[in-house]
Amino acid sequence: MSILNWIAPDAPADAFPPVDQALKEPEGLVASGGDLSRVRLLAAYSRGIFPWYDAGQPVLWWSPDPRAFLYADQLRISRSLRKTLKRAQFDLSFDQDFQGVVRACAAPRRNQQETWIIPEMIAAYCDLHDSGHAHSLELRIDGVLAGGIYGVTLGRMFYAESMFSRVSDASKIALAGLVWQLAEWGFPGIDCQLPSPHLESMGCVSIPRTEFIKINNAFRTLAPPSRWTFDPLLIARHLAAPRKPAKA
Repeated sequence: MSILNWIAPDAPADAFPPVDQALKEPEGLVASGGDLSRVRLLAAYSRGIFPWYDAGQPVLWWSPDPRAFLYADQLRISRSLRKTLKRAQFDLSFDQDFQGVVRACAAPRRNQQETWIIPEMIAAYCDLHDSGHAHSLELRIDGVLAGGIYGVTLGRMFYAESMFSRVSDASKIALAGLVWQLAEWGFPGIDCQLPSPHLESMGCVSIPRTEFIKINNAFRTLAPPSRWTFDPLLIARHLAAPRKPAKA
């Protein structure tokens, strides 16, 4: 019988057990307890661990096996999304409204009134953003925030936390733009943590945790981008590039 590891509030920031000690049920639960301090969060992400819990629970720390990952060279753009991208009736930017993106991700959604992005989560990730370890990509239409993504970064790893969409395809456009820009900077792709039909439709795959940890260890220690500025010509260049032949 597996026993869940407990992290005391005064435990060292890196007091996480090895991820191979994660529970099988629920899958990937590594530990509980601790806090959402900046140093503990960074120690967790460096080990392939992330927090996910509901209000009233202790902090729960996860490292699922398999892990959802979107490789930059496997991004899938549907014909309808390609048409939307070509119309270019939107603007993309980094870090212009991090808190706005997080709060939009935390807002109630259709058939889902509760959210795991509780106030202490918002405060913790805004603190990471202030220290340069969390970033947002915003999508605006006529100057109004219509979609976006936020996540944590270490070196050249991007750990996506959540995204939102207020108009059709906004989150897909933001995800495509993020993947292409990160690829320009030498990121291998995006850690999506857990799979979903939405992510899988864009090329996200499930990989063994051991493979994810290898990727994480290889890229999290690299020098990060010097500036988080979205290249306004990036999408046009990708749309103009020859399309890859479909796999047989």
